[in-house]
Amino acid sequence: MTSTPDTDATSPAAARPSGEYGELRAELATLTTEAFRPELAEIDRLGTLEIARIMNGEDQSVPAAVGARLPVIAAAIDDTAARMARGGRLIYAGAGTAGRLGVLDASECPPTFNTDPSEVIGLIAGGPGAMVQAVEGAEDSKELAAADLDALDLTADDTVVGISASGRTPYAIGAVEHARAKGALTIGLSCNANSPLGAAAEHGIEVVVGPELLTGSTRLKAGTAQKLVLNMISTITMIRLGKTYGNLMVDVRASNEKLRARSRRIVSLATGASDAEIEAALAATDGEVKDAILTILGRVDGPTAAALLAASDGHLRAALAAAPHAP
Repeated sequence: MTSTPDTDATSPAAARPSGEYGELRAELATLTTEAFRPELAEIDRLGTLEIARIMNGEDQSVPAAVGARLPVIAAAIDDTAARMARGGRLIYAGAGTAGRLGVLDASECPPTFNTDPSEVIGLIAGGPGAMVQAVEGAEDSKELAAADLDALDLTADDTVVGISASGRTPYAIGAVEHARAKGALTIGLSCNANSPLGAAAEHGIEVVVGPELLTGSTRLKAGTAQKLVLNMISTITMIRLGKTYGNLMVDVRASNEKLRARSRRIVSLATGASDAEIEAALAATDGEVKDAILTILGRVDGPTAAALLAASDGHLRAALAAAPHAP
């Protein structure tokens, strides 16, 4: 197969593109996430099963790339949890796929951990409409990111996570730079080493997953890596904040039939109580799973359970230890 000057990594034209967008093309050519893979140049000629096998093999490399960054991820989570314990918020900021992943993670926190929608927030360049349709030029504006954060009245207790596969998206970098200037904690999540986003943040999490199956399509491995890291940031932060009891979602918000059934199962798994005891405990605590567990295991009434949890900042284990009749 004959390569064009634009895709031949050894050609002078590819190394030093000229004309319109030449500088940006040269910059993109240096990014791992944008690298061209000649061995896949005829993937469209393969059978569907073979392409699926190749994609599956590619995806298997992502957890290992995330695993290599676990110490950095853990440090970022500990700092985030400390600020949220003081009333701070977790704010994601990104454009395109990265922004959508942040909005997705934020939107899952209220039903999973009973957080207020104002506690974990997803900002996407171009606003909510950009979730389903690209907004021209939005990702290229640092000023837009600053304005979006200013609208939230950013404080020093907040954490801002800039998300960008390339690590060079102006919106994500602008969010981190503006947040850091305001004294907030900053995290830069990207999939290229030595990225501007990582350099701008206090915690630079750079998960290098390598070139994509489709050149530059960072919704693939890079998107998967970002989703895995965001899962860790939100989930482990909530564990640190006492939103779980063991591996049970004791702060789950029972907003539909499935979640109401799940809340009863969680109380059962935590206590081993009978169905009648579980229904009585949930009735006495207005359906609050954590409070219901405390009434059963701590042998206290609903108001006492609520008071004990308030005194322990919502940590069920601490509240149980303080219950006067706990076994």
